[in-house]
Amino acid sequence: MTLPSIPLAGVIGDPIAHSKSPVLHGHWLREMGLPGHYIPLEVKADDLGDVLSAMPKMGFVGCNVTIPHKERVMQFVDQITDRATLIGAVNTLIFRDDGTILGDNTDGYGFIENLRQNAPDWEPKSGPAVVLGAGGAARAVVASLLDAGVPEILLTNRTRVRSDKLREDFGARVKVAEWVQAGNIIEEANTLVNTTSLGMAGKAELRVPLDGLRAETLVTDLVYTPLRTPLLEAASVKGCQSVDGLGMLLHQAVPGFERWFGQRPTVDLATRRAVLA
Repeated sequence: MTLPSIPLAGVIGDPIAHSKSPVLHGHWLREMGLPGHYIPLEVKADDLGDVLSAMPKMGFVGCNVTIPHKERVMQFVDQITDRATLIGAVNTLIFRDDGTILGDNTDGYGFIENLRQNAPDWEPKSGPAVVLGAGGAARAVVASLLDAGVPEILLTNRTRVRSDKLREDFGARVKVAEWVQAGNIIEEANTLVNTTSLGMAGKAELRVPLDGLRAETLVTDLVYTPLRTPLLEAASVKGCQSVDGLGMLLHQAVPGFERWFGQRPTVDLATRRAVLA
């Protein structure tokens, strides 16, 4: 009798001990009673190719990819989805039966699903979005906001050249403002998104004037440590609806889990509690 294989998945990064993904996927596997394991894998950049070629032989059906490998991993992938190509980074790998690797990026999907779940009245088409930051996370956010129908994105970053590159890649609906003007452009925002690490525990503060923030503006922060960042606290004082960044982490994991383990998980209160425990 041939015993069924147990699918393995994991997350590759350097460092990786801080990742909440093993707790998240482990919760879903237990909740659904599915066979499988999800493992944190600390992999150095020089070893990335060797590790990826060995993983399918070890029973891995796929993996997540996190900092600092999201761009580098693209050179080891056989096929890349359109959204990952547009974003310029991969966070989800599927090891296919024919021996090829598919690379996808689910960060933008996770961002939008988090807003739709926690701010169901949000209307992306009703006004501009202000995006703080122009790194990899910002690229995923901008792509998903444009796809959702946001008419204009006002982008600002401490380093202007990165903002200009993002505008060049995404087109005329993206407008760039100087970082010192961030407080002014916030007055125009229907949606305000912080994609920087500013305000994260152990990082510098987000020093952007919020005097012009309107109560109608939806405010979200990709930072989730702390869960209620100073930006979200300030937004609440202004009467704004605010959405924390944990939901993005949870929702971006859904497509990968479904591909690897065969069932689509639900992001609910129990999921949040499991990850925060």
